[in-house]
Amino acid sequence: MTASQPRVRRALALPLGMAMATAVAFLPGATASAAPAATPAASASDAASFSYVVNVPPGHGVSSQVKKAIAKAGGTVVTSYDRIGVIVVHSANPDFATTVRKVPGVDSAGATRTAPLPAQSTTDVGTPQPLSAAQLARAGAEAAGGQDPLEPLQWDLPAIKADKAHEKTLGSRDVTVAVIDTGVDDTHPDIAPNFDRRASVNCVSGKPDTTDGAWRPSAAESPHGTHVAGEIAGAKNGVGITGVAPGVKVAGIKVANPDGFFYTEAVVCGFVWAAEHGVDVTNNSYYTDPWYFNCATDPDQKALVEAVRRATQYAEKKGTVNVAAAGNENYDLDSRSITDPASPNDSTPGDRVVDPHKCYDIPTQLPGVVTVAATGAKGVKSSFSNYGLGVIDIAAPGGDSTAYQKPEPPATSGLILGPLPGGKWGYMAGTSMASPHVAGVAALIKSTHPHAPAALVKALLYAEASPTPCTDPYDIDGDGKVDAVCQGTKNRNGFYGWGTADALAAVTK
Repeated sequence: MTASQPRVRRALALPLGMAMATAVAFLPGATASAAPAATPAASASDAASFSYVVNVPPGHGVSSQVKKAIAKAGGTVVTSYDRIGVIVVHSANPDFATTVRKVPGVDSAGATRTAPLPAQSTTDVGTPQPLSAAQLARAGAEAAGGQDPLEPLQWDLPAIKADKAHEKTLGSRDVTVAVIDTGVDDTHPDIAPNFDRRASVNCVSGKPDTTDGAWRPSAAESPHGTHVAGEIAGAKNGVGITGVAPGVKVAGIKVANPDGFFYTEAVVCGFVWAAEHGVDVTNNSYYTDPWYFNCATDPDQKALVEAVRRATQYAEKKGTVNVAAAGNENYDLDSRSITDPASPNDSTPGDRVVDPHKCYDIPTQLPGVVTVAATGAKGVKSSFSNYGLGVIDIAAPGGDSTAYQKPEPPATSGLILGPLPGGKWGYMAGTSMASPHVAGVAALIKSTHPHAPAALVKALLYAEASPTPCTDPYDIDGDGKVDAVCQGTKNRNGFYGWGTADALAAVTK
């Protein structure tokens, strides 16, 4: 089976000055890169095999009764996360989930994908725009004393007072932020000094792979995770950019397969790994494929929500703050009706109308997860950012079209600058870029309050945010039409949640 192209990830990559569409985050005139699949062609036996999660009561291991039922239904256990009661299974039996759901001791079970293993798809992401040698030289000439060479182009740092925070502290080496994403190039000069190999892993199969370097993206894979890692903890070392928390450690937990899909079993593995390896903060700039919204009325989707919910809550109980991107479709996540045209994105998507109060974007809409909206260089909600009163917790710079929100000089682009694999730097934009800014601020809070549990770190994150009132009317492209409606008060509203993240407050309060 040949799958359709997956949806654009939580990052938008724009040529400098290119405008974004207001409603959905596709870029007019942008060229998508279709990277060839890096996985081998499926064998005859693999062609009909699917991956499943089976949820059982946590903490007791897999009972012999459930093990026998899984085998009898044609399933093979890949791994089990006993502490949260999630079992990863492969099976070629199309009735596997239906059969296993009837077994005593099984809470729920569902297919994690709609295409056979491995998913045969192409990657649909915008191509990041690397800086030229001339741009690198120009930025370096603008750098003031104490700034990294590209810091003058990082309007996003002063937007959250990170530059002022760095005068107080760069963050603690005892704090680790894990980037659950497409992989991190730990050889990049902005990432290598702060990279935590011990907390890094490849979780793509649903089972941890600790082979050295397994967390890195291949040349054909997305640079997304590397860019995110640099935004969080790019070292202040006289090279390239500066991260929000340049003194903390950053780990790479690779969960996206070579085709760019973030499947449930990989995401569960990522959160459990983080929980059990002392990670203080995770950044999650993705949604769990293949469903943009997972509806509890569907038994498969219900099982996926339950599996990821268990994993995120387990991580939080272990002390991890989970931060996630809100999405790039300009959706009101507090509305009662959204048309989802992208699901399932690994086979044949079609329009379906969902209620986001009953159908969930995971992990960002799960209880306890910090949901982040994006702002541009003028501090206004980005044209593409999802929003919603009671859904958005906090806002941070994610970039926007330079035509909509132009930064103050010497910065020239309204997008977010970060590292790219292979020792390069380039611009990207999206709520993918907003979330790591908040993860970095959370890391600074943890650095300042090293004994604070996850709940307190989140409480401080919200309490210390800069209150940001609704933008009303919101006409980001200036065409005279309202592009989104913000509801709420100055102290909490649908565009900015509790406010805009504040790095200086994180290290002084």
